[in-house]
Amino acid sequence: MTNLRPCSLFLLLLLNSLSLHTTIALTPDGLALLAFKSAVSNDPQSSFATWDETDSDPCHWPGVSCANVTGFPYPRVVGLAVAQKNITGYIPSELGSLLFLRRLNLHGNNLNGTVPSDLANASSLHSLFLYGNSLTGPFPSSLCNLPRLQNLDLSFNSLSGTIPLDLRNCGQLQRLLLSNNKFSGQIPSGVWPEMTGLVQLDISSNQLTGSIPPDLGQLNSLGGTLNLSHNHLSGEIPAELGRLPLTVSLDLRFNNLTGEIPQVGSLANQGPTAFLNNPGLCGFPLQIICQNQAPPAPSINQIPAPPVESVSEKKGLRANLIILISIADAAGVALIGIIMVYIYWKIKDRNNGWCVCAGKGRPGGRGGVCTWCVNGGMNMESTDGEEEEEGEGKEGELVAMDKGFKFELDELLRSSAYVLGKGGKGIVYKVVIGSGIPVAVRRLGGGGGGSGSGSGDIGGEQRYKEFAAEAQAIGRVRHPNVVRLRAYYWSHDEKLLISDFISNGNLATALRGRSGHPTLSWSNRLRIIKGVARGLAHLHDCSPRKNVHGDIKPSNILLDGEYTPHISDFGLNRLVTITGNTIDTAPFMGPHPSLSTAALTKKTSGPFERPSPYLAPEARVPEARPTQKWDVYSFGLVLMELLTGKPPEMASPSTSSGLQLSGLEHVPELVRWVKKGFEDVRPLGEMLDPTVLQESHVKKEVISMFHVALACTDGNPEQRPRMKTVSDNLDKLGS
Repeated sequence: MTNLRPCSLFLLLLLNSLSLHTTIALTPDGLALLAFKSAVSNDPQSSFATWDETDSDPCHWPGVSCANVTGFPYPRVVGLAVAQKNITGYIPSELGSLLFLRRLNLHGNNLNGTVPSDLANASSLHSLFLYGNSLTGPFPSSLCNLPRLQNLDLSFNSLSGTIPLDLRNCGQLQRLLLSNNKFSGQIPSGVWPEMTGLVQLDISSNQLTGSIPPDLGQLNSLGGTLNLSHNHLSGEIPAELGRLPLTVSLDLRFNNLTGEIPQVGSLANQGPTAFLNNPGLCGFPLQIICQNQAPPAPSINQIPAPPVESVSEKKGLRANLIILISIADAAGVALIGIIMVYIYWKIKDRNNGWCVCAGKGRPGGRGGVCTWCVNGGMNMESTDGEEEEEGEGKEGELVAMDKGFKFELDELLRSSAYVLGKGGKGIVYKVVIGSGIPVAVRRLGGGGGGSGSGSGDIGGEQRYKEFAAEAQAIGRVRHPNVVRLRAYYWSHDEKLLISDFISNGNLATALRGRSGHPTLSWSNRLRIIKGVARGLAHLHDCSPRKNVHGDIKPSNILLDGEYTPHISDFGLNRLVTITGNTIDTAPFMGPHPSLSTAALTKKTSGPFERPSPYLAPEARVPEARPTQKWDVYSFGLVLMELLTGKPPEMASPSTSSGLQLSGLEHVPELVRWVKKGFEDVRPLGEMLDPTVLQESHVKKEVISMFHVALACTDGNPEQRPRMKTVSDNLDKLGS
């Protein structure tokens, strides 16, 4: 045993020597990364299991990306992404020695401690994502010394203190996200004019106090939403905010702001949502009348004194009479003022595109339904007498929605027809009726779900009543950008829907290109997306039923000869479900969102069909209830496709395999790709459809539309804008 001990000791020294040699052989960047590994105290997903100190090259480690740099014999680390791994630890100062690090993404972990000031030594850093951790301490002002830093996201941490005046040294920033921290004090003035390139600012959900600095209105490059909500801001809204670009949406909710909302510039274009939960605010668009707007009642002291009477009794009588007359005059003036203010608000509402109900009442308890809706200054009701609604009819009759569109069933059946398409929702034909008018006829199929659907069956009769009620509700939707349902038919062996025929195919075909048809120009793309936004805003806001379409996608956007878009298939799934026939697995879309995704899926029959890739991530969750935010997300995807020419599930060789932008499992690849492109500040030309790229004069419009698309596809449904806001912003482009 004594002979073995020297040998064992020698072997141990040799192994230590080899270990020391391999560690020294690791590149300096590798050593800095090992310092990060050592700073992690808990790694539940074994994210660092293959980060081995015996490696000479860290570039193959998970989450690490490298690039060749001139003058160095080995690749340098340019990216580090260890996101959403639930690791616990701190950020070591050694990461600041990664001189060529461009992107550091550590979001969605349990990292604590402060943001090390030595990160400012990583002079190539342009994107720093640390949101969703437990970081503490003050705002890391030293990061403003980074000459290339453009994207800084420190939201959802526990940072505290004030927002420093030193922030003005971050003039190169394009995106600054500090929401959901514990910052306090006032929003500093004198900072924002220096941040000439800032396109996104979010300092919501902090503990900020004081007034809104007027120089925030000098953020001329801002796009998307300026979010100051959920703080303790007070005072009046500065009129200077009206200087912000017209495409900016304000979010000032849940503060203590007071006074009248200024009606200047971009402030005049905001919807009421921007100002909610500020009890002291008044004026348009809140429709809370400011007290100083009512004409002041004349005081008794302003009434001329009566002549002196010789009899004392007459003096008293005359004085009392004068007081009564004065009070009556004051009341009359006040009443006139109230009437004038009411008329003012109604006209203001109409000019700003809100839904206005007026005109004919509806018998049978339906007086709450708008008989017409003003949207964008357009009257949606036709001339009196031309399109007066018909009754609901009865089973076995062809029921027209208005008297101006009427024909017999046998006329429809005798007419020539050809198939436009077929699927789980029936077969669609183009039919030219006797008057020469082409219509689209969708045959939902017969049988109504079995032999129990005949006219004599109680269940079949109930289904018919439901079908008729839904069809009538859909038929009442009248907008230039929504396909009009003209008539319906229900019998035991046949169910038909008759709607306007739109002649120029759909957006999906137009984007993919057709033989003999030109590619979509920018002006046509702009016309299409504006029209779709208006149509969706009408569906959402112009009915007390809070309509949800639920299946917005290019194939459901029909185009006429002028490339005016028409949203189709509104309410279709609900009607198909009532008939009991085959339906695909897309969620419920229609004017009465009473079914969950899972409940609807149980009604399906036939082979499984893959859900639409345009669905919002939350729409794929079982038992999810449809909301209008689903439509907003789908619209954002359509807008992205219109800009990039790429479908939602596009595969891109430039997409990082380690990219994780959302905790949701079903975020479309296109959304990930576009977000990453903006985070990496990728050249715009690499992201655009080549056809759009040829029109260089539209660059500003394209950037604005990308911001709209990104806002619409926000992972948090509550953060997505209303379609009314989206439509208003898009209407400002190209004009």
